[in-house]
Amino acid sequence: MKYRCLVLDHDDTVVKSTPAINYPSFLESLAILRPQIKLTYEEFLEYCYDPGFHSYLTDILHYTPEEVDFEFRTWQKYIETRIPDFYEGIAQVAERQKSEGGILCVVSHSSTKNIMRDYRAHCAVMPDLIFGYELGEDKRKPHPYPMLEILRTYDLRPDEVLMVDDLLPGLTMCKTCGVDFAYAGWTSTVPKIAQRMRSISGICLNSVSELSNLQFSK
Repeated sequence: MKYRCLVLDHDDTVVKSTPAINYPSFLESLAILRPQIKLTYEEFLEYCYDPGFHSYLTDILHYTPEEVDFEFRTWQKYIETRIPDFYEGIAQVAERQKSEGGILCVVSHSSTKNIMRDYRAHCAVMPDLIFGYELGEDKRKPHPYPMLEILRTYDLRPDEVLMVDDLLPGLTMCKTCGVDFAYAGWTSTVPKIAQRMRSISGICLNSVSELSNLQFSK
């Protein structure tokens, strides 16, 4: 293994969740909380990229804490009835990482229970550590807390860890901690975001097979 520890984002890095779950569930809550606002799929992705989904809710839509909670509960109800597919090959990367003695972690804005459910449905192994949405804003990426906890828990050097993500919060977290970051270029996104991420990411992967080759090729 090139990296002792792989840290994977979840939404749109491991699972195909935004077109099937995140965007339609957001529209459902938006129609109740801000019915005068219409948002296309491309615009939704843009806001998830910058300033980030939570900042979009609080700083642009000006959701109150109660409204943020309502949006989260709407999303939870929506995702409980749908299990998103894994991207082809990503389960095999996770399984090989564990079978060869590596560490597998998840840092995501999804909830831990749904991440665990998705892995149970599609993968033969479970992550060693999961840092999910329920940790709260001050412990979610881009805050460095999840990565610092991974480094501390497993006594890892930053150069022993690779984070794979499709959006800016993961990259920001990695830069703060000196950890390598790989852009998940197989994600379903708009060309504008893909261009931005490729221009600022140290490693750009076009496919899951490229991730596998990076991590496991001798």
